[in-house]
Amino acid sequence: MKRIEAINDFVIKFANVNGSGSASANELFAKAVMRMGVPVSPRNIFPSNIQGMPTWYEARVCEKGYHGRRGGVDMMVAMNPQTWDADIAEIETGGYLFYDSTRPMPANKFRDDVHTMGVPLTEIANNAYTDPRQRQLFKNIIYVGALSVLLDVDAEVFEKLFAEQYKGKERLLESNVQALHLGRNYVKEHMQAPLGIRVQRADNVGDQIFTDGNSASGLGLVYGGATVAAWYPITPSTSIPEAFQKYCSKFRVDPATGQHKFAIVQAEDELASIGMVIGAGWNGARAFTATSGPGVSLMTEFIGLAYFAEIPVTIVNVQRGGPSTGMPTRTQQSDLLSCAYASHGDTKHVLLFPQDPYECFTHSAAALDLAERLQTPIFVMLDLDIGMNQRLCKPFDWDDSKEYDRGKIMTAEELEAGKPFGRYRDVDGDGIPWRTLPGTHPSKGAFFTRGTSRNPQAMYSEAGPDYIYNMERLIRKFKTAETLVPQPILRKALAPTRLGVMYYGSTTPAMREALDVLERNGDHVDALRLCAFPFPDAVRYFLAEHDTVFVVEQNRDAQMRTMLINELDVNPAKLVKVLHYDGTPITARFIIRSIHESVAKSAQAHEAKETV
Repeated sequence: MKRIEAINDFVIKFANVNGSGSASANELFAKAVMRMGVPVSPRNIFPSNIQGMPTWYEARVCEKGYHGRRGGVDMMVAMNPQTWDADIAEIETGGYLFYDSTRPMPANKFRDDVHTMGVPLTEIANNAYTDPRQRQLFKNIIYVGALSVLLDVDAEVFEKLFAEQYKGKERLLESNVQALHLGRNYVKEHMQAPLGIRVQRADNVGDQIFTDGNSASGLGLVYGGATVAAWYPITPSTSIPEAFQKYCSKFRVDPATGQHKFAIVQAEDELASIGMVIGAGWNGARAFTATSGPGVSLMTEFIGLAYFAEIPVTIVNVQRGGPSTGMPTRTQQSDLLSCAYASHGDTKHVLLFPQDPYECFTHSAAALDLAERLQTPIFVMLDLDIGMNQRLCKPFDWDDSKEYDRGKIMTAEELEAGKPFGRYRDVDGDGIPWRTLPGTHPSKGAFFTRGTSRNPQAMYSEAGPDYIYNMERLIRKFKTAETLVPQPILRKALAPTRLGVMYYGSTTPAMREALDVLERNGDHVDALRLCAFPFPDAVRYFLAEHDTVFVVEQNRDAQMRTMLINELDVNPAKLVKVLHYDGTPITARFIIRSIHESVAKSAQAHEAKETV
């Protein structure tokens, strides 16, 4: 039987039971491959319900450095009888099945076109350990040990990882090393190794770091100057304020007095959290909240207040499947419309689309600057895939000489000198008024704030011209934002083409690989990665230069495509939907197939027309 042969280029998937302790073992495997100098991109696919339900961990091993999901599984580590049939069906022809053979399985439970390797993991664990919990936990390390021989990963790599993890806890160190070698010894004595897929030492990781987007965002908010966080727990965003608290405890505590120079409040609900953040922003603090789609829904009226009263607010939205409670532990890019136009009436909000943990760090920091510069809510649009899954990325960097952009804040000296102040008056033509901070001056430049219609001096007014002035000024401000947000990234095809593709956020890793494959196959497509909304002029130019533009996104209703049509008045027929929304991260194969089939269909239609 033919077998898949690949060095440093395969997909391995672990099918486990939630709460079995498998997550740390699977992560150990991924880190060991990285220590071999080979890039790995792992993804947790876990349930939003109780212990005992199925969970999966998919690791893409790729020396070329592709971080997106490829599609397909070369090796399945099937440790969950509940999902056996579906797990086995995912394996590529010629691939590999690894399972616990302690109990015999019927012959009809296997595939003839897949190579099967059974190791009696439960039996080995039961013979070595008497405590039931130890048996379960160490069974995971035993299968990691077995895989290390089958895939040719050096034992000393794991031993060094154990030594780092259990420094000062020699008893735990010794027991984990023992379990590792129980699995290694069994394979050496009973099986042929390595397999057709294996790991070979390389030097392709370099100085990249391994972290998740939520942790990166939390650190970026610290470096960006946030001092106040108010939040309510919700999957999958909770780890952002947790990370913020951890980093603040390290960087925002006075070493002499022990005084905390930050405030973090777990509010009673999302409404309270956004209200606190608006209050902090009004008082001059850099403040943020982190939430997901259902939280944004609850915050909508307060978001409208911050927009119309023009108060700096940063909102990090880690998107998940919806509507309602939807799929809390599944990923989607499903909140674009709800965030871009959050609130009643006419509103438009700035959205930032980071592609990896590095940009989660930089965009979260930049959002705080933009919020104050524009005096408006700024959304940082993560999703579960980029937020909760660890990824390799370039090291974070920061210029210590950087000064925060506080925007147009009038000082006491300027007020004392007689500089005119109208809270909602546009004096520069960019739509952004001047503001003062509370307590700036004892009698001049009071910080008026209104969520109702007003004139430029913040006096209550329902006069039509005053309302129109404010609304048109807010549009000018939104236009100014086009020049301040991160600009789109263009990738030109190797040959001239009238085909284009647009994408954004966590779709980027899979898109990068898809573009390379399409190019090799002769499908030349110019690509533009959208980094923010509002759309800068470069987006308009790209649309004008191409006859057909594929819009790749992970939601059902083509929300980015809708925004492009609404905002840029583009012909809808020009924009072709490429939509992925099953809750799992999009794959390169899905993108390749969708674009290639569409291009081929268009070519056939053109040929038929020419023939007629």
